[in-house]
Amino acid sequence: MPDSVTTAIARAPVDAARFRSLMTTHPAGVAIVTTATADGEPWGMTVSSICSVSLCPPTLLVCLRSGSPTLAALLEVSAFAVNLLHDRAAPAARLFASGAADRFDQVEWVREPESGVPLLIEDAHTIADCRLSGTMPVGDHVVVFGEVTGVAAPSMRAPRPLLYGMRRYWSLAAGPEARPA
Repeated sequence: MPDSVTTAIARAPVDAARFRSLMTTHPAGVAIVTTATADGEPWGMTVSSICSVSLCPPTLLVCLRSGSPTLAALLEVSAFAVNLLHDRAAPAARLFASGAADRFDQVEWVREPESGVPLLIEDAHTIADCRLSGTMPVGDHVVVFGEVTGVAAPSMRAPRPLLYGMRRYWSLAAGPEARPA
């Protein structure tokens, strides 16, 4: 019998449907990654694969589909924003997941003054401006690493993040539970 700690046993991965079914049981925060081409054309897509990586330098990662026009634009300009959506932004999440060509005509946004990246000021509770610091292809996606160069909170209200899990959008009703002192 092989030592399970030191020996890898060759096993086929589960099929995509089974993996998707697994991941739907793990709710995640929803964001829209936005960027613009060098000539200013805005691009964006809905993501739930986002994670902090490092505090020094402040770095996060997002996973974008290979072949995505948003990914192509991001790689062209090396700048992007991660718009963390609030609990009333499910329509924007659906819109940016749809690939509709006119999606930026249907939401309120402004350009970040230095990079020109679109910021979704009505749908995001917090926005991270990022400079591309690296990429890594993994399967049919690319892991994009971004050094956070700025953080803005367009809303004066406490953040109530939009979540996606169990094949639906939802939010925490009362926010995170308080920790005992």
